[in-house]
Amino acid sequence: MLGRAPVFLPGKLESMLVLEAMADDTIAAVATAVAPGQGSVAIVRLSGPQAEAIGRRLFVAPGHQPWESHRVLYGHVVDPGTGERVDEALLLLMQAPRSFTREDVVELHCHGGLICVQRVLELVLAAGARRAEPGEFSQRAFLNGRLDLTRAEAISELITARSRRAAQLAIAGLDGGLQRRITALRERLLDQLAELEARVDFEEDLPPLDPALVTAELRAVRSALEQLLADAAQGQLLREGLRVAIVGRPNVGKSSLLNRLSRSERAIVTDLPGTTRDLVESELVLEGVPLTLLDTAGIRATEDQVERIGIERSRAALQAADAVLLLFDLTVGWTAEDQALAALVPEGVPLLRVGNKADQLDPTAAPVAGADVRVSALSGEGQAQLVEALLRCCGRSEVQGLLVALNGRQRDLAARAASGLTASLEAADQQLPWDFWTIDLRAAVRALGEITGAEVSEAVLDRVFARFCIGK
Repeated sequence: MLGRAPVFLPGKLESMLVLEAMADDTIAAVATAVAPGQGSVAIVRLSGPQAEAIGRRLFVAPGHQPWESHRVLYGHVVDPGTGERVDEALLLLMQAPRSFTREDVVELHCHGGLICVQRVLELVLAAGARRAEPGEFSQRAFLNGRLDLTRAEAISELITARSRRAAQLAIAGLDGGLQRRITALRERLLDQLAELEARVDFEEDLPPLDPALVTAELRAVRSALEQLLADAAQGQLLREGLRVAIVGRPNVGKSSLLNRLSRSERAIVTDLPGTTRDLVESELVLEGVPLTLLDTAGIRATEDQVERIGIERSRAALQAADAVLLLFDLTVGWTAEDQALAALVPEGVPLLRVGNKADQLDPTAAPVAGADVRVSALSGEGQAQLVEALLRCCGRSEVQGLLVALNGRQRDLAARAASGLTASLEAADQQLPWDFWTIDLRAAVRALGEITGAEVSEAVLDRVFARFCIGK
């Protein structure tokens, strides 16, 4: 075994075999983003029983610097075959179990760029390490009991966060907020399952069990799961953001509005109708919510083959959008063509009718009918009101107090658990014997265990950690 006390997954022999296979396996990878001419520092990370030995073989520290855990050494990475100095570097040794993976870990902090860090990695691999798979460091941390599965997934979500609010949500998961809530719900179900199974085998020797109390607890847990599922939709908004299509007739100011919101000249703006021939995307974050704005070609009848292709792409973007800004010209008013475009918006997709060119209106004139918001893409008038209306119709207000949120995998498992509780409650309503209650209740417990990793197979772990970046 590993020479320490790892936390085995309950009842999962394959996980114990994985831990045994890790005993003689040292992995290595570049743990930082690497690009030519960018990044002053790059880190090569090793984890496993041979990490320190490989570090000592490749790293020469001048003077009398002691090799102690959690101490930084200064020196050079040297090719042991030729004696060539490959790079000036720092070495950090973290001996088990006081490391991220609970194994011996060595980090070589090299100069950034491509050449130095790749040469260092090549030497590490030649010295006996194996190239790490995506997410393998985090997987080892999980298998060794350093992380539960929700915390491991939070690491990936923190790295890929597109906004500060999404990063805060990931930090909450990393701190164990989600794990504690799921574990508490699972423990409540285990208590009820234990009572029911005891009655199946020894009912004549135990005091009577009140069905009403059991069903009340099952309903309470199901209600808590339903709230988590509702919050998950808002968490997805923060993690993945929204695709917002800006549509409208030609020359109503779609490209100007995109440039205004993204504070850049992403789209070509002219007075000629049909200027935009293709989709133009711009990514931005508005009050913590990541958005991808799509400037689409103006939808109209045209004989121009290229413009017609752009219009077809606009229609496709309209069908795939999470929200739609339908822009129309306030100086012309809401027309039958605008109404026809509104009819193309799929049912259930938030639609915001935005009247543009407010700067060209007579301020004493009566308000133009049909506009949810009035703006001027040229001057910026009404921009704050537009942003507020867009985020409100997309549910932004519901994410402000969000503390934890399930990701896609966790959401599916929570839904499975809630479904199991519903089936168990149906058995209760039909006054079926206790063992009928336990079938679906046991499935619900298992689903919640898969969220945290208390019950999980090696195949599930491979699928989870394969989405991680290499080196993490």
